[in-house]
Amino acid sequence: MKKITIKYITNTISSKELSELKVLLREKKNQDLFKDYIKDYYDIHTLLNKPDIDSAYKKIWDTINEKEQPRQYVLPSWFKYSSAAALIVLTFSFSYFFINNQKPINNLNSFEEVVSPGVDKATLTLEDGSSVVLEKGQHYNTEEVESNGEQIVYNKKGSTSISYNYLTVPRGGKFEVKLADDTQVWLNSESELKYPVTFKKGETRQVVLVYGEAYFDVSPSENHNGATFKVVSNLQEVEVLGTEFNIKAYKDEESVYTTLAEGKVSVRNDVFKEKLNVGEQSVLNEVTGNIKIKTVNVYNETAWRKGIFSFKNKPLKEIMKALSRWYDIDIIIKNKKLEDIRFNGVLSKSMNLEEILEPIKRNINLNYKVYDDKIVLE
Repeated sequence: MKKITIKYITNTISSKELSELKVLLREKKNQDLFKDYIKDYYDIHTLLNKPDIDSAYKKIWDTINEKEQPRQYVLPSWFKYSSAAALIVLTFSFSYFFINNQKPINNLNSFEEVVSPGVDKATLTLEDGSSVVLEKGQHYNTEEVESNGEQIVYNKKGSTSISYNYLTVPRGGKFEVKLADDTQVWLNSESELKYPVTFKKGETRQVVLVYGEAYFDVSPSENHNGATFKVVSNLQEVEVLGTEFNIKAYKDEESVYTTLAEGKVSVRNDVFKEKLNVGEQSVLNEVTGNIKIKTVNVYNETAWRKGIFSFKNKPLKEIMKALSRWYDIDIIIKNKKLEDIRFNGVLSKSMNLEEILEPIKRNINLNYKVYDDKIVLE
């Protein structure tokens, strides 16, 4: 439903897909999904006042009912001023927008054979060192834990002894875990979390983000006799009472980014201790140990959790890192002059990588070659 919705909004939907969408939208549950996705897709990204989502949805719904040819679709009036809806904006001293009158994207067999979007998958490593592969459609159940292949849930009434598990998500994967205290964690591609199978009553609830990116929705401390929750990651410690936040601490990046979505947290290391307010992000430099605080768009920093790439003034180098992790393929920028070109764009993580690279190729004179284990941008 997400992919076909994006194709409609971005004017890349075929006549056949439009017919499929109309059929899907006959069902109330799909109408609700459609509306929710439009809200997620637009509401943070308008550069003017926040749009009236209900009105925008009605306009889109009316257009679907009237629409005969996909290319006749008119975007909502507030949308043309926004950076959303998979418009990739090339930023130099001015911006180029491209959405209409695009040439059809060629279907390259090499892409289909080599590259595919990420899926739900992870490896669970138990206290004794044994491991279990978790994949969508496969179930794993014990007295302590159960998984449906998309999420792993720990039983609050599990073992009383303290043991630790590791959940490792490879490149090209994502996974969710619900800890024994009801804290929920979403793990992005190429990430690893260490955590206790159970928590001792009254003691600090502590987990370790070994590397990668994770979004935490922490169970409030009042539900656990006042016990605080801590996340230890490379060179820093985040302490919370009950909140939602994102930590990005990849091994191939020089900084650790902590973004607060709700509540309050403090970020500390041996030198600094800083408190974050909602909408703020701490940036820890792993070389100097310094922590800087800046205001960010929380949606842009956490959209990955909802299956969306949201790039706001991001250099091509950073975008390609994110794509490499999700599509599990190395992307090498051979022409170093391209690395710092900045883009705005919102894209579904279910899109084919080719659908993302082709518009970039057409607008910055970019060529790329696809190999079995890598893509080279020239």
